[in-house]
Amino acid sequence: MPLRPHYLAVLAAALCAPASAQQTQEPMQQVEVKGSGYDARRDDTAARIVVGREEIARYGDTDVAEIFRRIPGVTVVTGAGRSVEVRMRGLGAGYTQILLNGERTPNGFTLDSVSPDSIERIEVLRVASAEFSAESIAGTINIVLRKAARKRQREAKLGWLQSSDFRGPTFSADVGDSGERSSWSFSASGNHDKLTRDFTGFEENIRPDGLVDRYRLTHSLENGRMNRLNLSPRVNWTLDNGDKLAWETMAASNSFRNDPHTRVGTGIGAPPPVPDLYGWGEFDDRLLTSSLGWTRETESGLKLDARFGFEWSSRKMFVRRKGFDSSGLPETDGYTLSDTHARGVNTTGKGTRAVDGGHLLALGWDLRYNESGDIRTERDSVRIFRPGTLLDEDFRAAVGRTAVYAQDEWTIDPQWSVYLGARWEGVRTRVDGNAIVPTRVRSSVLSPIAQVLYKLPGDKGDQIRFALSRTYKAPELYNIVPLRGEFENNSATEADMQGNPNLKPELAWGLDAAYEHYWAEGAMVSVSGSVKRIRDYIGNRVYFDGLRWIVSPVNDGRATMRSLDIETKFPLKALMRDAPAIELRASVSRNWSRVDAVPGPDNRMEQQTPLSANLGIDYKAGALSLGSSLAHRSGGYVQVARNRGFYREARTDLDTYAVWAFNPKHQLRIALSNLLGEDNVFEPSYVDPAGGLEKRRWMYPDGPKLRATLEMTF
Repeated sequence: MPLRPHYLAVLAAALCAPASAQQTQEPMQQVEVKGSGYDARRDDTAARIVVGREEIARYGDTDVAEIFRRIPGVTVVTGAGRSVEVRMRGLGAGYTQILLNGERTPNGFTLDSVSPDSIERIEVLRVASAEFSAESIAGTINIVLRKAARKRQREAKLGWLQSSDFRGPTFSADVGDSGERSSWSFSASGNHDKLTRDFTGFEENIRPDGLVDRYRLTHSLENGRMNRLNLSPRVNWTLDNGDKLAWETMAASNSFRNDPHTRVGTGIGAPPPVPDLYGWGEFDDRLLTSSLGWTRETESGLKLDARFGFEWSSRKMFVRRKGFDSSGLPETDGYTLSDTHARGVNTTGKGTRAVDGGHLLALGWDLRYNESGDIRTERDSVRIFRPGTLLDEDFRAAVGRTAVYAQDEWTIDPQWSVYLGARWEGVRTRVDGNAIVPTRVRSSVLSPIAQVLYKLPGDKGDQIRFALSRTYKAPELYNIVPLRGEFENNSATEADMQGNPNLKPELAWGLDAAYEHYWAEGAMVSVSGSVKRIRDYIGNRVYFDGLRWIVSPVNDGRATMRSLDIETKFPLKALMRDAPAIELRASVSRNWSRVDAVPGPDNRMEQQTPLSANLGIDYKAGALSLGSSLAHRSGGYVQVARNRGFYREARTDLDTYAVWAFNPKHQLRIALSNLLGEDNVFEPSYVDPAGGLEKRRWMYPDGPKLRATLEMTF
């Protein structure tokens, strides 16, 4: 018996349920009028998931990362401290590409640089597209910011965040207006948080004979404060000849002050060099980007888009430390100052034209040049440095990127459409400094891409997608520069990081397929799968250089990645005619990978999330709106290398919200997140044939969060 649409929807929800019990300028994209029934996900040949403004605003998030937890196929992983990584197909940094308005994020960009209130939509692309960088083996997430107002707008939000670690006020404002030939808008948002948090960890070593010869327990208490401010002015003009100009700027300022005290108690074996460490940290990040865009449409049907921009960022980190050995004697008393400044210019553009036969042709370019300068100064009145250690380091980096592409979106007939594209990208990196040998690195990648959309005859709701693409992952700058960062209590599981200038980019061929069924108004179910073969996979090597433990990235042969995604969303009325206004959504993503050079089992790509799932429900009745979301990601053990492993605990996030509209201009939003009080727990390990198994576990608390926001329009 064939499966009917609503049976498929219920099946997808059932697959998610067991899992939940465990864990710039507008991008150069099509702007032609599609018609009132146009649906980007359903009708575009190049497949994408679009999360609109209404969905983004539902839960009143103050952090963009929290939005991603509820997007199908996307997972969010928190690492040491407050570091956050967004992943597709279970893979994060370098594999999942994050774009801002369709372009590379500027140096110094973090997700904290963008306020959720400034986002118009989020586009998720599982398959590469020639108009975006092909540095997207796992996929691309494009954050599109809100543009200048088309009508008069006056919005303001005042809120309060309360949690076990962070608490403080939040605000945002959005004003704008439009005239006959121009429009403008200005957005501002910010927050002031106080931090009180403690986290624990342990370290142990198990000898080959099973005897534990080292056990240490770590406890750290932090007190601090965080201030964020984001500003975004935008102006649009229409000139007398019909040309359009768009100017937009984004400025972000983040300041963090932290006062940690870390103690290490030793139960078995010798204590570490610094078991009692006081610290004080000042971390300041500044970011400024600005661009001017120009658009012209000719009588022949040619449309030209061009954008010219610049960016500037700075990061200053001052860390003071005072540590004592196990006898209470001073072991370290000094500071480290790091100061980074980056600046760059860029231009992007595209020419598009419709051609007889259903073709929409496009040629485009993306040119970027960035320079950065870093200084690092270290002083200590107690600690004795190794002979030859440079206490004042500096290095300068220059990165030039060139990309050109061509694409053809061909509508053969109402059933068949084809996307063909090719993108060439080249990167040249130059690094100099007093602590490194001058380094020159060049790489280039040609990425052909083909996508096919076939709408099955007979039933307008069924369609199939196929795609073939070549993507890559380029080494990050800090992985190329052979500088070293050191830890006081150096070990195999807390090794010093050192870059490798000989790294080559990873190259991947991928095949994607999907089946989609749109079975009622606002209702769909999809099943998609992917397989990718990766060359020159980049892993991390840990070794002892005679004095210290070092971790350094290396190319480690081939790897294979596979994924399966099932998703559905529908109004309850699609199943029951007289049902209340309830919207349901569910998704599950399963990911597999294998690294050929690493012995199994569990020889997956480093820290890949095997499974993620989402369940959601939204309800609206009159002035009241309610909703809840359950997001799960699995954990488990990964064999990272022959002698290294990594374990992460599963996590399940339960979020809910309620909105009460007092009148058309005032409403109160209450949102609760992480209601299950899930913490972040992970454990790296290292095996030495002579010394045994060393493992270190970190447990970062992350309790429930309450956000109350008063939203007003004027």
